[in-house]
Amino acid sequence: MRNFRIVIQYEGTRYQGWQRQGTTQNTLQGKFEALLSKIAGTPVEIQASGRTDAGVHALGQTANFHMNTELSCEELLDKLNQYLPEDVAVISCQEAAPRFHARLNAVGKTYCYRIHNSKIPAVFDRRLVWQIEQQLDVDAMKTAAKYLVGTHDFAAFTSAKNKKKSTVRSIESILFEQNGADIRISFRGDGFLFHMVRILTGTLVEVGLGVRRPEEIAAILDGKDRQKAGMLAPASGLCLMEVYYQ
Repeated sequence: MRNFRIVIQYEGTRYQGWQRQGTTQNTLQGKFEALLSKIAGTPVEIQASGRTDAGVHALGQTANFHMNTELSCEELLDKLNQYLPEDVAVISCQEAAPRFHARLNAVGKTYCYRIHNSKIPAVFDRRLVWQIEQQLDVDAMKTAAKYLVGTHDFAAFTSAKNKKKSTVRSIESILFEQNGADIRISFRGDGFLFHMVRILTGTLVEVGLGVRRPEEIAAILDGKDRQKAGMLAPASGLCLMEVYYQ
C-alpha cells in the first residue's frame, strides 16, 4: 500500500469545511475520498493536517492517503485535477514514508487573515476578505498582538467545548502587512485550537476599533474565559497558508 502526500489549494466558500459529515456530502474530505475511491476501485480515506471550518480557504493544506495504484505521482496529480471542482486543486503529489501522517506529524502552521478596511467593497476579493468600513488603528493592533506571541493557555480564544484537552499553544509570530485598504495578519505557531485564529483576529480588530485597549489582552489570557475575548471573525478572511514538518 503506497502512502501519498499531497498539497491542496481550495476556495472554501461553498464547502461545509474539510471534515466529512454524515449530514452533507459537501465537504472537502468527502469530495476527495469519493474521487480517490473511484480511482482506486476501493474505499480510500484521506487525512489532512487540520479541519478547516466551513468557508475557510487554503493555499497549502497538506493531506495524505494510502492507496494501491500503478499510477505515478504525476499521473495521479493530473487525474485528481481533471475531476476536482474548479475551486479545488492539488498542487503537488509525492510518495511519503509509510508512517507519514499529515496531522500527527505536523509541527507548525501559518494562517493568514485578510481584512478589507474600506467603505468601498472589494468586488473581486469579496469571498476572501472581511470588509470593515471603520478605520482600524493598526499600530494598536500590533501592540496587542505582542501579548499573544509566545507559549500561553489560549482557552479564552477557542470555541471548543472539550475541556479535557490542553489549550496551551505556542505562537511564534503575528505579522501585519498593509497595502492600502488591504490588511493581512499572518499567524505562525505550533498549532491552533478550534476557531482560535478567528477569535484572535476578532479580538485584535476590537482593539483596532478602539473597543478594547491593547493591555487587556494579558488579562484575557489569564482569565481563560471565552466570554472575555473578542468576536469570532468571519470565515471568509481566513486562509491556511502552509503546514510545516520536520
